[in-house]
Amino acid sequence: MFNTLSKALLCLTYLVALASLFVVLPMGAAPVVQKLALALLAVHVLECLLAFKYVKSYPGALWVSVLLALLFGLLHWMPLAKAARQASADPAAP
Repeated sequence: MFNTLSKALLCLTYLVALASLFVVLPMGAAPVVQKLALALLAVHVLECLLAFKYVKSYPGALWVSVLLALLFGLLHWMPLAKAARQASADPAAP
């Protein structure tokens, strides 16, 4: 539930920042939302680089995993890291 809500809030932040390029936001919020979205994206780029070994373990295409890591950061790669730790702890698991 927390993961889904967090992902929805991140998507909303990115969408509002994108919309603020074309629509005037109330109370002059556009620069704040745009800077927030850029800061989130910058942090997620660093996360993607640091956690790339987990990002590349995603069962789908690598570009999809990188995109998800850029959008959601640790919300994407942390479950992959947890699964990798569990797989290494229990080698008999499928």
